[in-house]
Amino acid sequence: MAELVFFSGTMDCGKSTLALQLNHNHRARGRRGLVFTKFDRAGAAVLSSRLGLSQEAIEVDDGLDFWEIVVEQATGGRVIDYLICDEAQFYTPTQVEQLARLVDEMSIDVFTFGITADFRAQLFPGSRRLIELADRTQVPQVEALCWCGKRATHNARVVDGNMVVEGEQVVVGDTAHDSPAVVEYEVLCRRHYMRRMTSHAARAQSLSAEVLPFDLDLCPLPGPRPDRHTAQ
Repeated sequence: MAELVFFSGTMDCGKSTLALQLNHNHRARGRRGLVFTKFDRAGAAVLSSRLGLSQEAIEVDDGLDFWEIVVEQATGGRVIDYLICDEAQFYTPTQVEQLARLVDEMSIDVFTFGITADFRAQLFPGSRRLIELADRTQVPQVEALCWCGKRATHNARVVDGNMVVEGEQVVVGDTAHDSPAVVEYEVLCRRHYMRRMTSHAARAQSLSAEVLPFDLDLCPLPGPRPDRHTAQ
């Protein structure tokens, strides 16, 4: 049976790479699909990964209707077996409902990929609706890591070197936008997100003559616990 699947996690956990791989696997088995994306780092109408892989895609704007696009393809005689939908956190809740309808009424597999929460640690509207409607939500196997080595759980926005927690929800880093400021993103563990401790801030703290090595805000890495009967 067709499914609506939401692959979700922080940045740098391989979502776009997985989207490209899934599309390749389905095409290799003779299935026919459409690829969508929105605000990709490589520009409009491109699905790209940080590994350098990319392919053409249909750019999603707020007025795009997934149901109408697929019906138009079917009317023209083209069978659609699946959809690959990257950057789904930027889709509107209505568009997510259209994707669910395609699964239920046209038996089309829909694979969506996106970030769960924004730089304020609040759910994107598209991600929230996907969590509510998806047949299953799956975390990619590749773990993004905080600068301290622990698993990253939060996306931080860094503007001109400083972490911020206020501003517009959607500002794409490393692309042209109206603000002259340099906007970047970094993944952090919860502890360092809550303490606003980015890798830049940690480096600056470590170089300070006033900070001793044991004062650095480091997280203990997970590992085997000593046997209480043998530990000295």
